Amino acid sequence: MSNNSSYDAEDIKVLKGLEGVRKRPAMYIGDTGKKGLHHLVFEVLDNSVDEVMEGYANVVKITLNKDNSVEVYDNGRGIPIDTHPEFKKPALEVIMENLHSGGKFDNKSYKISGGLHGVGLSVVNALTEWLDVEVCRDGLLYKQKFSRGKKVSDPVITNVDPNKDSYTKICFYPDPEIFDFDPDERIFNQAIISNRVRELAFLTPQARFELIDEFSDEVEEFYYEGGIKEFVAYLNRDKQPLHNDIIYISDSAKDDKGSTVYCEIAMQYNQGYQTNILTYANTINTIEGGTHLTGFKSALTRTFNSYIANNMEKKYKNHYLSGTDTREGLTAVISVKLTDPQFESQTKIKLGNPEIRQIISQIVSDKLTEYLEENPQTAKKIILKTINAKIAREAAQKARQLIRRKSALDNARMPGKLADCSTNNPEQAEIFIVEGDSAGGSAKQGRDRTYQAILPLRGKILNVEKARIDKILNNNEIQAIIKALGVGVQEPSVVNGSNEDDEETQEENNGEFDLSKLRYHKVILMTDADVDGNHIETLLLTFFFRYMRPLIDAGHLYIAVPPLYKISYKNIKKYIHSEQEKEELIKEIVEKYKLKNPDSIKIQRYKGLGEMNPDELYETTMNKETRILKKIVYDDFIENDLIFTKLMGKEVKSRKKFIIDNFNEVKQLDI
Repeated sequence: MSNNSSYDAEDIKVLKGLEGVRKRPAMYIGDTGKKGLHHLVFEVLDNSVDEVMEGYANVVKITLNKDNSVEVYDNGRGIPIDTHPEFKKPALEVIMENLHSGGKFDNKSYKISGGLHGVGLSVVNALTEWLDVEVCRDGLLYKQKFSRGKKVSDPVITNVDPNKDSYTKICFYPDPEIFDFDPDERIFNQAIISNRVRELAFLTPQARFELIDEFSDEVEEFYYEGGIKEFVAYLNRDKQPLHNDIIYISDSAKDDKGSTVYCEIAMQYNQGYQTNILTYANTINTIEGGTHLTGFKSALTRTFNSYIANNMEKKYKNHYLSGTDTREGLTAVISVKLTDPQFESQTKIKLGNPEIRQIISQIVSDKLTEYLEENPQTAKKIILKTINAKIAREAAQKARQLIRRKSALDNARMPGKLADCSTNNPEQAEIFIVEGDSAGGSAKQGRDRTYQAILPLRGKILNVEKARIDKILNNNEIQAIIKALGVGVQEPSVVNGSNEDDEETQEENNGEFDLSKLRYHKVILMTDADVDGNHIETLLLTFFFRYMRPLIDAGHLYIAVPPLYKISYKNIKKYIHSEQEKEELIKEIVEKYKLKNPDSIKIQRYKGLGEMNPDELYETTMNKETRILKKIVYDDFIENDLIFTKLMGKEVKSRKKFIIDNFNEVKQLDI
């Protein structure tokens, strides 16, 4: 063992105050990128919503200021400003400068709250260049400034009318020392914040929310008296409902400690095949589900199987449903409110309270059984859909087995048209999924065989938005993609945009999807720069979003950007990717060579990848040093789900309306 470096008491560092937050911000807000920036807004917003849930506030306003600061206002009780008995300074200062401080630990000030860790405001304060607080309560107006976790001014307190409504207003600007952003560009995404505010408005129908965007001078108002029933209607608005009414369950029960757990569930089946279950605990979006979701899923399966056994005709009684069968085409919102939620971390992505599973399971079993017995026509529609899903699932299992058998018979266990690369290191390898045999041939000749694999597709793949999993797995082109990538496919059993890793889901999927088996860490879609190419690209994106989304989440999916033009004049030869770039280059050449007639400039328009020779295709679209790749990412699962449903789903009316509303945005049209 080496003794070269000392390790003594003087080497032990104690981070005081909020220094630890600034040293390791990702522990508290997830990351220091775009998600972390928006997490700051949501932490402040969650405190306002806690006031709403306690019945003290009914107005929440969020303002995106032109200087890139954000202001959050609520008309709740106001943060306490009197002197703290232990710290001998205003309670607001204690809350802002100390982790695990606040009124949410003893259940006296807040019986139900999303911010139970007591670190929200202090973390925001630690990670901002400046933060201003304004509180009105008890006849006093209190103002104070903070910076990077510490106060930079003493409070300014003025007397106001004792009858003046109380409120809290917090305005902050993120710290560029912590976050990576361009201060001259817009920092906060209005759509991301709007989507979260809309969620909160559905979950707290007693409050009115306003989002004011000073960049666009737009004001959005969110107020939904129907609560989560309206939420389900919103999620299903571009789908074809299987039944008109939205099933609504609302009940409460005591947990082991005698505290009340409130459960609220709204659900509706549609004629599609995707599942969309959103889960919330104290209005916090638990994107990885948790015990409330597990309880719901087990109750759903148990209740439907019981209904088949007790109420359906004899010819259906031999069908025993799995969890996947009962969730096909289901849209549901699960909202629980409890005194002491145990979240996985400060980012609150999964609910861990073990007692909640049984509570939710019992409530759902009782109330759903009651609904099915009182609504036999709707019950039969739902049960028949789940039985059809079971039949399709069994057919899909046979299709999977057939794919495996075919793979075992292939020498390389790969599709015959795949031109594989020589490296066995997935981190170095990349695969181009190419439109057409012609372009595929050019790509195979031009590629770097060391690390680039080519998989040509013949024609347009199946639109998976309109097909069941058994039909999808029987499609030749999709089979080729599945076999080439090696990860399998996910069942379309979606939770908040993330397939939950519980025992039931694992058992149903039988380990079908395994990201660790991905053979290429860059999966690149390469299609022609025309309308047909765009359509094929969209079909592929739909497939990846629905059935291989973890591949997107892990940053493995890309789109290649081939050039639109090749412009040549004398010793100038450039590949151009946009009309604007083309016009600018032509103007530059005309001015440089003082041309009277630009017709002497040679302009070649590439309509397809196959028009390029192998060297050109490699140089423009495949060479790491010169190519342009677009990484596929998404900010909000709900909005992306709605877009895919609208543009690729069965409902024609909403798609037609979208086209009419957005026709003036069209940049490329084939007639």
